[in-house]
Amino acid sequence: MFLRYRSEELNNHSIYSNWHLASDHAPLTIIIPIVEKHIQTKKYIIVKDSEKEKTFVNEVIQAIKDIDMSDLSNVISLKKIVCAFTYFMGRIWKKNSKIVNITKHSKS
Repeated sequence: MFLRYRSEELNNHSIYSNWHLASDHAPLTIIIPIVEKHIQTKKYIIVKDSEKEKTFVNEVIQAIKDIDMSDLSNVISLKKIVCAFTYFMGRIWKKNSKIVNITKHSKS
C-alpha cells in the first residue's frame, strides 16, 4: 500500500496489532474522506455556421460599436467600459446559445 507524502490519510489510520492471528501481519485501516464536488452536466453552446452564430456575431459587433469609449483617461472609466462589454457579452451569449447536456461522449 502506498500513501502520498503529507496526505491527510497518513494521519488518519489505525493499526490493530492485537488482532493478528498466526501470521505476524496486523490489519491496517485507513479512513479516506470523500468530498462531494459539483460536476457540471450542462453547458451553453452556439452551433457553428448556424443562424444563431451569425446573429451572435452581428450583435457582438453592434454592442462593441455602442459602447462609449470616448473617455479612457483613467482606470475607473476603463473598468466601466470593460464591465459594460462583459454585461453585453453575457446577455448576447445567453440569448443566442442553447443548453445541452454533457455526456461522456461529448466533445469539448
